[in-house]
Amino acid sequence: MTAGTAFKVLTADQWMDFEREGLFHGAPVDHADGYIHMSTAEQLAETIAKHFAGQQGLVIAEVDLAQLGKAVRWEESRGGQLFPHLYGTLPMTAVIRVERRD
Repeated sequence: MTAGTAFKVLTADQWMDFEREGLFHGAPVDHADGYIHMSTAEQLAETIAKHFAGQQGLVIAEVDLAQLGKAVRWEESRGGQLFPHLYGTLPMTAVIRVERRD
């Protein structure tokens, strides 16, 4: 499966670190699973509801998947859906749009 973009949901602290370093190495759940979790546009609302319910200050980074190449694998996850998983770090240069949710 291919898509042009995917979305990474970050907390405000994770976003600040990402901006400072220019690379995102992953959230604790990403480290535990061995890849950076991302979602398609269609999966985003459910991902936020399931994993970030009630949290404020979220940042949704839209990522250009073409810049990540073969480091992105589409793998079956929640409900049999294919999700984009990034095996490596996420460079700020791949982020094409940011939405802040307070």
